[in-house]
Amino acid sequence: MVEKITLSHGSGGRLMHELVDNLILKELGNSVLREKKDSAIFKIGNRKTAFTTDSYVVNPLFFPGGDIGSMAVYGTVNDLSVCGARPLFISLSLIIEEGFDRALLEKIIKSVKLASKKAGVYVVTGDTKVVEKGSCDKIFINTSGIGEIYYDGLSVENIRQGDRIIISGPIGDHAISVLSKREGIEFKTKVKTDSAPLNDLIYRALKASKKVRFMRDPTRGGLATTLNEIARGAPFGISIDEGELPIRDGVREASELLGFDPLYLACEGRVVVIVAKEDEARALNAMRRHKDGKDAKAIGEISADYRGRVYLNTSAGGKRIVEMLSGEQLPRIC
Repeated sequence: MVEKITLSHGSGGRLMHELVDNLILKELGNSVLREKKDSAIFKIGNRKTAFTTDSYVVNPLFFPGGDIGSMAVYGTVNDLSVCGARPLFISLSLIIEEGFDRALLEKIIKSVKLASKKAGVYVVTGDTKVVEKGSCDKIFINTSGIGEIYYDGLSVENIRQGDRIIISGPIGDHAISVLSKREGIEFKTKVKTDSAPLNDLIYRALKASKKVRFMRDPTRGGLATTLNEIARGAPFGISIDEGELPIRDGVREASELLGFDPLYLACEGRVVVIVAKEDEARALNAMRRHKDGKDAKAIGEISADYRGRVYLNTSAGGKRIVEMLSGEQLPRIC
């Protein structure tokens, strides 16, 4: 039987990682690509440079608090920022379905303009393709970005036992925002996407502490998948505390109603920070002074137990292994 690619292969979960490892890295692997960071890091002359690319296929295109245009800008800016880079320039490539409303396209481009200004980056190149009706779903956007490294050494290899894990704010807002708009579901508490540029927030955290070990933004697959990516094959485990996880009432309500686990719901404006225990307060205080980090919390630590795994200390006093999903809870959210 011939294996087919499914939606789960693009979910950020186990199937996607197997596809990347067993096909893409196998055929294209090199020293930069094998690092599997949010951005490739390499030298141009004497300067370290970060380069990243991402594609956005969200459905619907507009959702509470955001849209595909601003999300494309912020997503690329954030992938550069979590690598210790100052985002400078981005590209914008559009694949547009024949018959797409020009007024909607104008609205998206204006959103890109405002988001670029907010993030402090310039759109300097791009491409536009129009395909036959039915060849894509309304519009797909690809953005690439380049930035200059100002904080060197963010790496999983630098993580040590006892390091603390911080999340910059409540989890799952983006996924529930998209779902509520897509399905026309209204919850008692309205949830808006957390989509935002993180470059200024991250700069403040890195300026406050020189002992930040690693950063990553928990997008596809949510916090659980991001932490599993960090722990995978590592000589340490990751311990998180259920009672410390910041989850808004609306996200909790929607998750309980629809059977989702907030740990696996995507964010688009949050960052996971791993920092030395002695600098936890410095990093937290710096983040909380920024509007996008005012709800930052320490949620766990790097542990000697369950090496290579993520586990949850439950409110009931037990422990539960947090696996990486093989598929996805919610498709087409980024």
